[in-house]
Amino acid sequence: MRLTHLGLTNFRVYRGLDLTLLPGVTLLVGDNAQGKTALLEAIYYLATSRSPRGSSDREMLAWAARDEPLPFSRVTGEVIRSSGSVRLEIVTVQPQGEPTGRLEKRVKIDGVTRRALDLLGQVNVVLFAPEDIALLEEGPSVRRRYLDAALCQMDARYCYALGQYRKVVTQRNSLLRRIQDGIARRDEMGVWDELLIEHGALLTARRHAWLRLLGERGDPIHRALTGGRDPIHINYRPSALFSQSEPLRTAGAAEVAGAVLRQDELPLDTVRAAFRARLAGRGAAEVRAGATLVGPHRDDFLLLSHGVDLHTYGSRGQKRTAALALKLAEAEGMQATTGEAPLLLLDDVMSELDALRRAYVAEHMLRHDQTLATATDWSDFSPALQARATRLTVRGGAVTPA
Repeated sequence: MRLTHLGLTNFRVYRGLDLTLLPGVTLLVGDNAQGKTALLEAIYYLATSRSPRGSSDREMLAWAARDEPLPFSRVTGEVIRSSGSVRLEIVTVQPQGEPTGRLEKRVKIDGVTRRALDLLGQVNVVLFAPEDIALLEEGPSVRRRYLDAALCQMDARYCYALGQYRKVVTQRNSLLRRIQDGIARRDEMGVWDELLIEHGALLTARRHAWLRLLGERGDPIHRALTGGRDPIHINYRPSALFSQSEPLRTAGAAEVAGAVLRQDELPLDTVRAAFRARLAGRGAAEVRAGATLVGPHRDDFLLLSHGVDLHTYGSRGQKRTAALALKLAEAEGMQATTGEAPLLLLDDVMSELDALRRAYVAEHMLRHDQTLATATDWSDFSPALQARATRLTVRGGAVTPA
């Protein structure tokens, strides 16, 4: 899988860009605030219809275009996959008469208007950026978003279940608040409980299988990045199976949880039964809180090395290395799952790496079908890597051969 052409109109600093992309490694070098990160963001946006920064569509609209009579931005791409080529387009436009309202998003695949959801899987991407250290520095919601972004690219059923699950949580929370206020009955929870269990069990099982695969791929990568010194282990904490806020205090509880999670795949029936039991035990607490306290919306996962929790005890360098290993493992896992290598997007990845880690990442880039990497200085890339790459300079929203 590779992107052969990228077109941008009024996207961030790009008033207009018509860029042909070659297979292999493409290096993009320029000063800060010139458009390097925005170019990678546009590719990620084309794959997912969302910004990796969490930016709104309005924020991605070029400033110079906001005063035009009909402000709009366009991102287009041509992708070659094993099944053939596909043309993708996302246009965001400000409807007339709504100068401050939300932009309208229009998606086309091969010229046919489609849903944004239909973009998923058309072109898969893995993006590593400096802010991805948040995977080890911030709370569980960041890690859940990371899981969802990766799995939705590969699994349409997962993405559908995720959307349905979120709707069920919203409706169930509303009912819990009405029960709390005495205007609804506890026996009205049954239908929402079953929907929560049905969709939530699939999310839990898929997350478990994906994290198992990431762990298998990530451990040798992390060892290589650390000169063979440090292993890495991913510890999934599914709320449907056990509490996230309480440690597994007894040997029996830890043994049961460990036995379940050591399976390569979690049977849906096993997850449903555990989820149902957890809900039954939290009913009174949920009414008091007016919120759903059990389920994938409260999941988390930890990264451990030599049994040490890197989230709490890792140095900044250790956290950055672990996050990088996770992303490189994601690229390998995505290829193993879909049969096609995703686009690997590396934003300023080399600047904080030592020589050993730079050499390993460069080798990984060269093995990939298509990699785009940014830097502020050519010295971040070895002469050997530059000799085998397409070299581009980014300046003021223009991309030219170096």
